[in-house]
Amino acid sequence: MTLPTKAVLQQLEQIQKQASEELEKINDPKELQLWKVRYLGRKSRLTQVLRSLATLPLEERRKVGVRGNEVKNILESSLAEREKILEEARIASSLKYKKLDVTLPGQPLSVGRLHPITQTLEEICDIFKGMGFQVIEGPDVEWDYYNFEALNIPQEHPARDMFATLWVDAEVEGGKARLLRTHTSPVQIRLMEKKRPPIRVVVPGRCYRYEATDATHESMFYQVEGLAIDKNITMADLKGTLFEFCRCLFGEERKIRFRCDYFPFVEPGAEVAIECLACHGAGCRVCGYTGWVEILGAGMVHPDVLRRGGIDPKAYSGFAFGMGVERMPMLRYGIDDIRLFYGNDLRFLKQF
Repeated sequence: MTLPTKAVLQQLEQIQKQASEELEKINDPKELQLWKVRYLGRKSRLTQVLRSLATLPLEERRKVGVRGNEVKNILESSLAEREKILEEARIASSLKYKKLDVTLPGQPLSVGRLHPITQTLEEICDIFKGMGFQVIEGPDVEWDYYNFEALNIPQEHPARDMFATLWVDAEVEGGKARLLRTHTSPVQIRLMEKKRPPIRVVVPGRCYRYEATDATHESMFYQVEGLAIDKNITMADLKGTLFEFCRCLFGEERKIRFRCDYFPFVEPGAEVAIECLACHGAGCRVCGYTGWVEILGAGMVHPDVLRRGGIDPKAYSGFAFGMGVERMPMLRYGIDDIRLFYGNDLRFLKQF
């Protein structure tokens, strides 16, 4: 049997009045949940009334439907307000009767820290400072001359293929072109042009290369360049300096390998590798089953490079070296993806 519209509206008013009166008397969250089921649940009287609208004529259905939704919104709003009141009362009661133990430690505060790459840079520079090196810096945007030409890498030199270069502009100012430096070695030439030997410096800084990123490559990375120029500097000085650095950074017991390699701006050239920290020389995936991991390239400064810097290669000699900074913490802590350093994941960064 279908109820008349007036009776349905009266029923809605009765539901609202009864629900509001009961709600005002509730002081227990469990009772509040029961009230919600009773008046707003799927089997509540209000829901049953709203479902019966289909039996009414169209015009009356609209009128009753509007009123039914108003009642539902009022009850939902009253419920939210009552929940807030009960929660505030609970907190106030807890603070009033809960004793404060002043001997308990305070809540820990989040403290900032240096990025692991910054920490590694500072540690590397401190080691070389202890050996008498000065720390200097150079520009990130560099001329082609300083980045390539002055370092014995002319326009047609095949070594340019080793550097996927990010060019800033086309050739300007009498054939010169600017680029984002691909290594920190250009600072060698800039320093030699301004300073006379003896020279003993390390150059930390960002470098850029146009290449796809993966677990071992980034388009932006850090390098530390080293340069020492004076009279009678030999390969033995280079070897002793780098062996001391490796032992300071990786430990006294770490084995170090020094062998020949090629770089256009040094002659002779060398590479330094350390015993793999993962397998201790036994051979694993980290070291390519060789037991060794290369950490830097080095060599005696090429006479032509000295000459372009305005230094007489017959009177002076020197050595240079360069290392990728990200590789150092990757080796020390067993990190297998360089992208973790620049992903800004605090869960990773807080470990250092």
